[in-house]
Amino acid sequence: MPTDGYRKPLPVPSPETRRFWEGCRKHELWLPYCRACGQFYFYPRDFCPRCFGWDIEWRQASGRGKIYTFAIQYRAWHPGWAEETPYITALVELEEGPRLFTNIVGIEADPRKVRCDMPVEVAWDDVSAEISLPKFRPVG
Repeated sequence: MPTDGYRKPLPVPSPETRRFWEGCRKHELWLPYCRACGQFYFYPRDFCPRCFGWDIEWRQASGRGKIYTFAIQYRAWHPGWAEETPYITALVELEEGPRLFTNIVGIEADPRKVRCDMPVEVAWDDVSAEISLPKFRPVG
């Protein structure tokens, strides 16, 4: 647990996810891309989940997408979120295709204001010197 006052769990980069988290720290969204089938994918792993190819490279993503689905959390699953309820969790479909599980920020957690297919863009939450979390906010 960090000592800088951040009370929520933090991701622990693995060898497969290290490039993703290094990009996030620089406020850049990087995704694995399969050169064999020409598709981005997420979560990071050494092979393509579509064609099982191993010819993988990392490419920078636009950081734009749309809300695929969402939920408004009225009860915190962890004490670190207790003072932030309600908050929005979502699956965001990126322009490049993959979907990321994230939080929606910059909008009231009201089901009359949030909707599926709402355009969003990445917003960075610098939670420690090592970790910046990609969250998303409505565009416009």
